[in-house]
Amino acid sequence: MKLLTTAVAAVIEDPAGRILLCQQSAGHRLWTLPGGRIRLGESPIQAAVRDIFVETGTDVKIIDLVGLYQLTGDGCGDDLPDLLVHVFRGRLDGEATLNDPAHFRRLWWYEQSSRPNPMTAASRSALADATAGRSGVLREVYRDTEPEIPEAAV
Repeated sequence: MKLLTTAVAAVIEDPAGRILLCQQSAGHRLWTLPGGRIRLGESPIQAAVRDIFVETGTDVKIIDLVGLYQLTGDGCGDDLPDLLVHVFRGRLDGEATLNDPAHFRRLWWYEQSSRPNPMTAASRSALADATAGRSGVLREVYRDTEPEIPEAAV
């Protein structure tokens, strides 16, 4: 049996309909939804509120559950545990600022029609469901083959 870890993320839309995405600082610098791991004794909603505050410097209001996404497969060649991601729909109570530069290079608001690449498989799947107006989705998502690690910025 494969190990399973749990995480949270949120699709956060601004009044203009743009989606907040975060670019990872290390590794492949993938774009992802804001969120993180669930700590022992923490509910998924508590984890989402905590992690998004750490990353953006502002509180998030959780609106509903977009879905549960089980990230599986060994697309990057490692024997990684499956990851169950609780993806919520949320709204920020203030301005998003980069508050966690150790984990993210930048935060950016993207039009729904122009998303950055490369993006995590779970984020792509959850964004497709959220923008289609779905809630309560249960989906298995396979890891992508990871892109090359970009050159260090000069």
